[in-house]
Amino acid sequence: MNLDMSDEIPDAHRAIFDVVARIPRGRVASYGEIAARAGLPGRARMVGKVLGLAPDDRPLPWFRVLRSDGRIAFPPRSAPYREQRARLIEEGVRVVAGRVDIKAFGWERDLDRELWGHP
Repeated sequence: MNLDMSDEIPDAHRAIFDVVARIPRGRVASYGEIAARAGLPGRARMVGKVLGLAPDDRPLPWFRVLRSDGRIAFPPRSAPYREQRARLIEEGVRVVAGRVDIKAFGWERDLDRELWGHP
């Protein structure tokens, strides 16, 4: 069930949406990292649930959010899994067996890459 504009969005949800919206193209972050950046440390599961409630009129790069070990959270071969994998690959993120190397593609993990782009 998605929230629409007539529903008031709780502050915690808005904070999560704002953080996810800032993940740069070609970068990924974990659910836990999103929770911490949103001021909700330890609430990684909440991030996943809240992303499912994102208003339809607010496009978010939900596909840039992964498990802490870099795995896609959806079941392999499911439609959401395939969509997330395809969107990440389209942005230049390397996905191998449903996993992304967080050290290589994590948000703000590599200062040289952040400053100068892809090698």
